[in-house]
Amino acid sequence: SPQINEVLPLLYLHGLSSQDFTPALQQFLGTSSGLSASVITRLTVQWQDEAHAFSDRDLSTVDYVYLWADGVHLNVRLDEAKLCLLVMVGVRVDGRKELVALAEGYRESAGSWADLLRDCKRRGMRAPVLAVGDGALGFWNALREVFPDTREQRCWFHKIANVLAALPKSAHPGAKKALAEIWNAEDRDHARRAVAAFKLAYGAKFGKAVAKVVDDLDELLAFYDFPAEHWVHLRTTNPIESTFATVRHRTKVTKGPGSKAAGLAMAFKLIEAAQHRWRAVNAPHLVALVRAGARFERGKLVERPATELVTTEAAAA
Repeated sequence: SPQINEVLPLLYLHGLSSQDFTPALQQFLGTSSGLSASVITRLTVQWQDEAHAFSDRDLSTVDYVYLWADGVHLNVRLDEAKLCLLVMVGVRVDGRKELVALAEGYRESAGSWADLLRDCKRRGMRAPVLAVGDGALGFWNALREVFPDTREQRCWFHKIANVLAALPKSAHPGAKKALAEIWNAEDRDHARRAVAAFKLAYGAKFGKAVAKVVDDLDELLAFYDFPAEHWVHLRTTNPIESTFATVRHRTKVTKGPGSKAAGLAMAFKLIEAAQHRWRAVNAPHLVALVRAGARFERGKLVERPATELVTTEAAAA
């Protein structure tokens, strides 16, 4: 049934072995009909086919204005090593979030990311206006090669973790507060003043921690050039983090080694199920303005000056 097709990959990913499906679901469904090992195997093959079809779909009819990208390591036992998935989630021009791409690769590898981005471009994907990701160089190097006009926004979730890792634990409470003053500032000017205060407080003793913010400052504050309603969405890769939070902590695995194809298919089914619960970005009507090249200052739309409108109208005439 459709319900079984949605439930089984979730159970698999959360640690239930295929041998456990029948006793677990028999109690839930009141019957073991249709839950044989062969049926489960056929379904996993079907999921792999669905994942392949998704990866080959035409992208020319959809427009992703914002893009989140992250490399997610799944604690699923495979033939060689843990599975790393390259995940991209986008915001359509109507404001809805949607899985863009999912592929097996290496998180830090520019080659893996470039292959994925080039494949998406080949299938008709337009360059996003803004991409959000962590500080790993692989994705950004690949993005600059394939979509050089796309702006870059570093993920504050990852950045805070990196800064704290360079500080003693005794400094964490104060540093967290200081960093919040930056990313939660009302505009870029206030954010830069907060950065100066952070540098003054920690620069002498913890120069490496401060450099992690200062060196990426333009990319950390890029979100200020977009609608204020979108800032909460653009500061982090949370849409990906939250989807995979429980999967990353999986400790029980299937009996025997799995395959990368099976792991990829299970992850695809997990996201497919979760995607129905994703809500659109705040003020979704503003996404189309972002794609159209509208300018925002302090998060507010900047109307074109009257002189510019006159010039534009005269040129059109």
